[in-house]
Amino acid sequence: MEIGTEVTADTGPGAEAEAGRTDDRPSPPSAGRRVLRWSRRLVAVLVSVCALLGAVRLVVPATAGTDGEPPGVRQQLAFLREALDDGAGGEAQGMFPEGYFFLHALYGLSWVEIGMREPVGERSTALREARWALRRLDSPSGRAPFSPSLTPPYGVFHRGWSNWLRGGVLSLQPAGQRDQAEVRRFTRDSAALGAAFDASRSPYLEAYLGQAWPVDSTVAIASLRLHDTLLPDRFTETVQRWLREVRQRLDPRTGLLPHRAAPDTGDPIEVARGTSQSLIQRFLIDIDPVFARQQYLHFRNRYIASPLGLGPAVREYPDGMDGPADVDSGPLPLGVSLSASVVTIGAAQVHGDAPLAAALAGVSEVAGLPIHTPWTKRYAFGLVPVGDAFLAWSKTARPWVAKEQPPPPSQVSAWWRIPLLSLLSVLGAVPWLPALVRRHRRRRAHREPAGLAVARSQW
Repeated sequence: MEIGTEVTADTGPGAEAEAGRTDDRPSPPSAGRRVLRWSRRLVAVLVSVCALLGAVRLVVPATAGTDGEPPGVRQQLAFLREALDDGAGGEAQGMFPEGYFFLHALYGLSWVEIGMREPVGERSTALREARWALRRLDSPSGRAPFSPSLTPPYGVFHRGWSNWLRGGVLSLQPAGQRDQAEVRRFTRDSAALGAAFDASRSPYLEAYLGQAWPVDSTVAIASLRLHDTLLPDRFTETVQRWLREVRQRLDPRTGLLPHRAAPDTGDPIEVARGTSQSLIQRFLIDIDPVFARQQYLHFRNRYIASPLGLGPAVREYPDGMDGPADVDSGPLPLGVSLSASVVTIGAAQVHGDAPLAAALAGVSEVAGLPIHTPWTKRYAFGLVPVGDAFLAWSKTARPWVAKEQPPPPSQVSAWWRIPLLSLLSVLGAVPWLPALVRRHRRRRAHREPAGLAVARSQW
């Protein structure tokens, strides 16, 4: 072939067109751009999966009422036992004064309530774990924050919660088969509490020197009612006098038991707050169901909120009032206490308020970021075991003395999930929007006439 012919063939119109197509092709992306692209896709997938899991957790029931076993609670207790064996009690003590005590007490109480749901012959695990927790409350570490000079010794907080758990241990045993040493200890501690209330001018005994919180006395009085349910009646007059004196010393702003009271007179010195009310409403029903229903409805009307419309939550201070956060309430975003919201699950459940209990539990399943393994379940990556303990105890809530109560009028809308599901849908879709916009632009570019595309590029 001649050289001239070769030149003509290589530089003809077809060859120029082919050369033009080759020049217009995009160059392959660099390694850095490929990594960035796949990183974005991975993040988008993870965000979407998390949003989908959140939606599923919001819809799947997280409670089972007072008779059924809450889903996942045994896995929570398995995690808590591992954490306690690894020293979580001491770590909790560093966070707040009753950390060690509360973590063990709530673990034991949750097992008691699991055992109450089981046939009598199948309660050995619940009984063993509850006794294990009770021994730790009686240990030097369990008594360390409290003063032996108080009346009763170590104060109403330590004695009241311990007595309630000890009564729970006896509740798991048939009347004729109870451990007599446990019966004697329960009788002796109940007598000490009863004598302290009978001798006090105030219905609220001291938990620390010079400091009284009505919630602590509420737990202790509930343990006396439990005594009279399990053993011969002894404290009816003590309980009735306590109720009369409490009604005379309600918080004037809310009509509820105050958060703190003067230890010598019982007069309110701090407005009712969500963190203590959520506990009071849990125990008051086992003292006097009628008074408890009145108090619960007051509490629900003043403290249940729906910040930004995203599901129910519990305010630390009554509606229309703000105040400082503390170690009990934790941070207060939009006035809401996460700890009070968790504990109110149990209060709502014992009052038969299943819609509120289910809604609060559903929100906790989304906000708590639970992590499952084949054997355990933990919230917030397991970083705060006392939060897991409160949640397990709240989900297992049931009255120990009172009979099942008729449900109060529902306060929670049947559509409460819709705003949260909408938010999760948006969160799941947002990471994909840039890719969808780029794809839309590429399709428009391919559909444009060649001349218009060239003109636009030249312009």
